[in-house]
Amino acid sequence: MLGLGVGYFLWYAPYSGLAKAMSSGLLSTGPVGGLVLLPAAALGTLFSMPVALTILRWWGHARRRTLLGLRIPFPGRETATSAFWTSFIVGTTTLNFTFPGVSILLMLVLMRIGTLVVSPTLDVVRRRKIHGHSWVAVVLSALSAVVALADVGNYQLTAGAVASLLGYVMGYANRFLIMSRHAKHGDPLTDRRYLVEEHMTTPVMLVAILAVPAVLGQGVAMRALRTGFTTFLTTPAAVPAFVIGVLYEGLFLFTTLIFLDRREYSFCVPVHVCSSLLAGVAAALALTAIFGVAPPSTAQFVAAVCVVLAAFALSYPTIRAARLTGRRATRKLLVFVCGQNNVRSPMAAAIARFELARANAGPEWDVTCAGVTVGRPGTPMPAAAMTALRQLGIPAPPHFSREFTRQVCADSTVIYCMTRRQREIVAELAPSATDRVLCLDPNADVPEPGDDSVDSYRDSAGRIHALVRHRLRELLVDCRPATSGGA
Repeated sequence: MLGLGVGYFLWYAPYSGLAKAMSSGLLSTGPVGGLVLLPAAALGTLFSMPVALTILRWWGHARRRTLLGLRIPFPGRETATSAFWTSFIVGTTTLNFTFPGVSILLMLVLMRIGTLVVSPTLDVVRRRKIHGHSWVAVVLSALSAVVALADVGNYQLTAGAVASLLGYVMGYANRFLIMSRHAKHGDPLTDRRYLVEEHMTTPVMLVAILAVPAVLGQGVAMRALRTGFTTFLTTPAAVPAFVIGVLYEGLFLFTTLIFLDRREYSFCVPVHVCSSLLAGVAAALALTAIFGVAPPSTAQFVAAVCVVLAAFALSYPTIRAARLTGRRATRKLLVFVCGQNNVRSPMAAAIARFELARANAGPEWDVTCAGVTVGRPGTPMPAAAMTALRQLGIPAPPHFSREFTRQVCADSTVIYCMTRRQREIVAELAPSATDRVLCLDPNADVPEPGDDSVDSYRDSAGRIHALVRHRLRELLVDCRPATSGGA
């Protein structure tokens, strides 16, 4: 998480500084309004997105559809909806740094207050346990807002800036809700699929959202967007505006990885807050040093300190745990494998997450699942299987089938297969991992449910539940499980 925070800082500082410099006329290109430079910035993100995903080799995590005979990456409904709201975040973030009369630091303080208040609120909505330190953070955020907004002599907050800030907070609130439902469950493959699908869709949606009013061209704002899509792109100023979008591509990846951590938003948001505020301070001081612009006021720095204190309040459990243990536990990966990755292995993975959480071992383990004979990746778990899990008192988050890969095998600590044949396939795929590939039941294969009835799925889930609990007892005693019995 520290590495993600540093990466976020390194992309955010030049991004915010360049956006402010362009809109303030500090570059040789002269002042450029936010709505004029926004289309070029959106295009910069759109063009750099496929380059980043290709370099990272992450395209394979996305679901696919056949179009004109080609299997192309295609988002699910939930990631497309999340991308819609994330496009509001991307657009308003850039706009927030282009309004005259406000510093980078002031806008960051107001933006981070929004996310700090949203995070514990959504944890309550999602029925996550919220402790007193989270509410301390809310109080400190409110104090920061009072300090910042009371400094009326050093800023000019226009109606447009307020609307942009509200759009930003609305985007994050909806994105967090969707992300909580469809990711952040401790399954790294699900989280990676969510990241890729949301990431590849967001810039497309942003360009489309900006293009509609640009085509209409009614009013000052719409005409500014039209200029941004037309004559502005032929000017030298389009190049740094495009670079703004490229820089956003980098910070977009880091911030999404931060938020996809399966711990509560009240843990993830502080990293996001502190990294961005430090980047804002660095960008503001750089503009002062290079161009001689006035630095943020003392009150704005005080407000930023209050926000950082709020972030530390949210991080209190992690800080306390680090002091008590003196070290950071190494996370391990538990993998369940079946054929189609549709019923048995996703039920086993859901059960394992539930049991690990009950044993207070959840923070030490990641759990995922995959199939060795997946016909159609992206097939959802049958409703009867999800019902069977819920009847056993086990949460059943949405699941979509995916293929077992060598990378999953390489990252694994232990792999449990439902049948001996599946264990043989996995061992053939990655011979070096043979010693950690086991059968979930050392005495017999675990078959598919006998029919499509809920009773049949419940019987299957009950058997898998007993087997998983037995295997977890082995793991929690010794991370190197015994290899006898089907190993």
